[in-house]
Amino acid sequence: MVRCALRDGRREGGSRCPGPGPSGGVGIALRQEGRTAVTVADGRTHPGTGHGGGAAGRGEGADGEGGTGTGFVFDTQGHIVTNNHVVADAVDGGKVTATFPSGKKYDAEVVGHAQGYDVAVIKLKNAPSDLKPLTLGDSDKVAIGDSTIAIGAPFGLSNTVTTGIISAKNRPVASSDGTGSSASYMSALQTDASINPGNSGGPLLDAQGNVIGINSAIQSTGSGGLGGTAQSGSIGLGFAIPINQAKYVAQELIKDGQPVYAKIGASVSLEESTDGAKITDQGAGGAAAVEAGGPAAKAGLKPGDVITKLDDTVIDSGPTLIGEIWTHKPGDKVTLTYERDGKTHTVDLTLGSRKGDS
Repeated sequence: MVRCALRDGRREGGSRCPGPGPSGGVGIALRQEGRTAVTVADGRTHPGTGHGGGAAGRGEGADGEGGTGTGFVFDTQGHIVTNNHVVADAVDGGKVTATFPSGKKYDAEVVGHAQGYDVAVIKLKNAPSDLKPLTLGDSDKVAIGDSTIAIGAPFGLSNTVTTGIISAKNRPVASSDGTGSSASYMSALQTDASINPGNSGGPLLDAQGNVIGINSAIQSTGSGGLGGTAQSGSIGLGFAIPINQAKYVAQELIKDGQPVYAKIGASVSLEESTDGAKITDQGAGGAAAVEAGGPAAKAGLKPGDVITKLDDTVIDSGPTLIGEIWTHKPGDKVTLTYERDGKTHTVDLTLGSRKGDS
């Protein structure tokens, strides 16, 4: 399980999301001057890349704070997909501005955001009629060793393209805002393409220029933080949300502004573990750990059971289980392997649904 901190780039467990860039540049972290930037790649052929141009955006929260990041054109209506932590502080009455490589600027608004998935959608106001969306690939067909291309504005260097390979698939990554109050979970694509402050929310492409993921986090050996001078860079361990998952989330956000999460209807421990995801004795706020009438209850799961596999994926902790569940859609049928009283059991269940972040 890889853990990283969102928004201010603080380290948690030795890893972090790409943090703030230098003044005037782009990054994901809140910056003290209250600005936000989003670098948006589109489907136009851009000199020097051959895969897409970019656009930088700025936004401001209602309280004057802002954040920075990257995104890409999702459709011809002007929807831009990025990370939730890039625009989270512009959600309630905040301002977002997108600036394309040509220098053209557009005001934008947050259409919807999913804190758990760490995906958000913004929409350009008065979007141009000639927008070129990036072509979406199929992240399920990505293989370890496949070539990758990352587009973004690391440390403020707009339209930067870096290359690498897929180093691993289904890498569990847990992210938070540093306080533990806003957690995001993903079963990520891992790449050694250089990803630095300013890349967060940008597209990870395959060799044909198709989007296969959204760059979201990096493992880092440095510290650094909000307003600090120390900026940690790539050590070849970057993580991206698979595009198949991100596409589903974006479509839900565009449809009604809220995310939909698959669930098993049971609370699991979020503590560090290598043994599996243990169903807790009590749920959040004193609620039952196993939701009455929910999928887990119908399958006979009880507090104290330790889930060790979901289908063929090994589950080593609660965050890993959550991230793997969220790669599925409500209504999907899965097989859980769990341990109870020293014995191993398997059970089939149909995933339920939860709408919105809570």
